[in-house]
Amino acid sequence: MDITNPTLKPYPAYKDSGVPWLGEIPAHWEMQPGFSAIREKQHKNTGMAETTVLSLSYGRIVIKPPEKLHGLVPASFETYQIVDPGDIIIRPTDLQNDWMSLRVGIARDRGIITSAYLCLRTVGPTIPEYTYWLLHAYDLMKVFYGMGSGLRQNLDFTDLKRMPVLVPPLPEQSAIAAFLTHIDTRVNRLIRVKRRMIVLLNEQKQAIIHRAVTRGLDPDVRLKPSGVEWLGEVPEHWEVRRLKSLITEAVAGPYGSSLTKAMYTKQGYRVYGQQQVIPDNFSVGDYYISAEKFAEMIRYHVTPNDVLVSVMGTVGRIAVVPESAEPGIINPRLVRYRPDFNKIRARYVQLAMQASPSQTQLAEGAKGTTMEGLNMQILGRLLILVPPLQEQDAILKNVDLGTQQLVSVINKAQREIDLIREYRTRLVADVVTGKLDVRGVDLAAYGDELAGLDEALADEDDEGEEEIDEVEEDAG
Repeated sequence: MDITNPTLKPYPAYKDSGVPWLGEIPAHWEMQPGFSAIREKQHKNTGMAETTVLSLSYGRIVIKPPEKLHGLVPASFETYQIVDPGDIIIRPTDLQNDWMSLRVGIARDRGIITSAYLCLRTVGPTIPEYTYWLLHAYDLMKVFYGMGSGLRQNLDFTDLKRMPVLVPPLPEQSAIAAFLTHIDTRVNRLIRVKRRMIVLLNEQKQAIIHRAVTRGLDPDVRLKPSGVEWLGEVPEHWEVRRLKSLITEAVAGPYGSSLTKAMYTKQGYRVYGQQQVIPDNFSVGDYYISAEKFAEMIRYHVTPNDVLVSVMGTVGRIAVVPESAEPGIINPRLVRYRPDFNKIRARYVQLAMQASPSQTQLAEGAKGTTMEGLNMQILGRLLILVPPLQEQDAILKNVDLGTQQLVSVINKAQREIDLIREYRTRLVADVVTGKLDVRGVDLAAYGDELAGLDEALADEDDEGEEEIDEVEEDAG
């Protein structure tokens, strides 16, 4: 897929910015210190003047629904700060450990947000929309991670006061902001389309798994009452077992101060968490601990065919440790199970726990806890339908064959999303730092930049639909 831009050109003349990570900038742009363009705004919510709670979510300032205000009471909101439309919010905390989050957003609503965040207003030579895109570009370029102080490297407004700010003429600022907002809207639409596609594909995948682990492969199998109302009838030669009776070892991840991010190293033994379990991909991630720490925490180590379950935040995700996984331990968000291989295959545990009956049990169990997480008691009581080992092997083979095309299309869609995001990141940085000139762009007619991307996605969506039809025919 070609997502380069043949329509946008560089500026006619450049000058050296004197800042290595900015490089050359348009000759007519100015570069000024941060304090000339932004000021810190600290407007406390004294007397509960405002009650609309805002949140910084994936780089956007959104209104937080009342049902998600866990543990907060109206009195505590007096410590929050008041935000007005056009204010720019930066999450300044934990620069050392969190390189993934989007830290900058612009407010569209009046409301209140935690005082732990920086609230900025624009002054002097820049307008809010352009300043937001500039700081957002710095965020994407990881500029803030070279700033900050303290053990966890937190930002303070003093870190931003001398930060270089690029200042085009005001009409050009407006053009840049309008162009990037236009592109952002289209990019987000494309990503939503791909996400919806992934959801539908995953639903089909789950339907195949559900049928296999609740009925097996024989459509004429004799059934018996399971004794569990929501399970209904099950194959008569299958057993209904609790998870705790199917494993030889269960270990919850370390809690308290025994493992903190301050203990992580650049190499050594891996620390596995939701970063690997949620996508079921053990090749990603770069958290390590030393050999000495690994020896101290050996009870949390993982071996191939261990089953890992996420128990905090995004709960109920399951992955099997592959043979290729590096030696390591689990973090506090996981529980490790070692199956009794005389009774059940590790991959079958994964499929059974991913099926809707198990997910329903886990979701109900999580609601009953104070942190909406899972614990060993909830997981141990989980009911699983267990066929004979030979039948488990046949089911696993059948599911792999029945879902491989779906998995292929899902992976393709996810790669598309990653490519679109890379495109957006590059374009934002190039436009805001003056590498591309958007003056005179007709937004109403502008489509060349994403036309190739739209067409490529449409073509691949057609291919995906054909593959889905084939899968449905095979499954039917």
